[in-house]
Amino acid sequence: MGTKDLHLISTHHKSLVLQQMLFKGTTAALSGATRRTLKLVSGGGQRGHSFITGDNFGLTEDQLTIQKSALDFAKSRLLPNAAEWDRKEIFPIAEMKEAAALGFAAIYTKAEHGGCELGRLEASLVFEALATGCVSTSAYLSIHNMCSWMIDSFGSNEQRAKWLPGLSKFDLIASYCLTEPNSGSDSAAMQTQAKRDGGDFVLNGSKCFISGGSVSDLYVVMCKTGEKEISTIVVEKGTKGLSFGKKEEKMGWRSQPTTMVIFDDCRVPQANLLGKAGDGFKFAMKGLDGGRINIASCSLGGAAFGLETTREYIQTRKQFKKPLADHQYLQYKLADMATDLSASRAMVRRAAQLLDAGDPQHTVGAAMAKRFATDKCFDIVNYCLQMHGGYGYLNEYPLERLVRDLRVHQILEGTNEIMRLIISRRLLKPCLLYTSPSPRDS
Repeated sequence: MGTKDLHLISTHHKSLVLQQMLFKGTTAALSGATRRTLKLVSGGGQRGHSFITGDNFGLTEDQLTIQKSALDFAKSRLLPNAAEWDRKEIFPIAEMKEAAALGFAAIYTKAEHGGCELGRLEASLVFEALATGCVSTSAYLSIHNMCSWMIDSFGSNEQRAKWLPGLSKFDLIASYCLTEPNSGSDSAAMQTQAKRDGGDFVLNGSKCFISGGSVSDLYVVMCKTGEKEISTIVVEKGTKGLSFGKKEEKMGWRSQPTTMVIFDDCRVPQANLLGKAGDGFKFAMKGLDGGRINIASCSLGGAAFGLETTREYIQTRKQFKKPLADHQYLQYKLADMATDLSASRAMVRRAAQLLDAGDPQHTVGAAMAKRFATDKCFDIVNYCLQMHGGYGYLNEYPLERLVRDLRVHQILEGTNEIMRLIISRRLLKPCLLYTSPSPRDS
């Protein structure tokens, strides 16, 4: 079924529609290494507990159904191809369109133009599940969803009607353009300018590290429309004056193209301005609150898959005449990694719930979750590689790819150092992060 009907998730037909979401795919010819690990997604072997689905306490039946749909898709359509996409730098548009048919390209946009109207917790479940098949592809879908949400939340009726139907089907692909060569963490120092000229804006400047650069159809651009005024403008592919830098050679996230996006007297109709002039920085920061939860969710999925793979490996690999799993140090290390994964998942899901509830602490909650989860999950996959020894360093096994893909999560959507800054600033305000009711309140 497609996203046209998927909005029924938020109506009386929710349970029926969720059951129809379950994807039934076929598995392509697999390498030996993929066959060894494919069974781990959505199953966790035959020992009962699964690192992938082991922390589902409190989830509703509908949420579990959404999660299973994403896990099944990851197992059948992403995992069998992830190594090849990484090796050959293939951007899997066809598979992402299939994901869009399940609603995964417009998870938390409104139903009016094909969205699912789900919450951030459901989105976290989806991105985590998809990342068990391919972290890089799941991460790109999370960026696409963020762009769709910004247009849905801040765009006009005309803008929503123009772009959202295509975005929800992945017929249109979107990129988020904030970072510049001279303004990374200090995003307010951006230099890209948009000057009014008649009924148009004329953009000059550049954005860097843009996922989907040169391929995407829409570029959601943060730029200065005044000396102290940042606005958000949608630039469509093919616009005169829009060009792209070389395709970057990256350590990870190799299944998605990354380029500079360059504006040279790029003329865009003023009708492409999202919301009001001067609201762009606010829009960008709101987008990043959700983006941080999404990227942390992708880290959860990569770490969960790494742990499943490693648990199976150490129970079959023998050294000193006994399985690796019989060595106490590795038992303790596995226990520590499982604990870190569970704690990370709890923080991410709590942050998603804070954002869904509109809680005033949602920004710091997202920062805490992003910092903690992306650090811990990188450590998990790094040690999973270590437990595989020399085999973990080979690209026949998924561990080295997980290490490469998860490393960037500590940098993007705001570095983890900036996350600490956000948290500490909130803690040092007169009203602390968590306060007890005063006697006068009781």
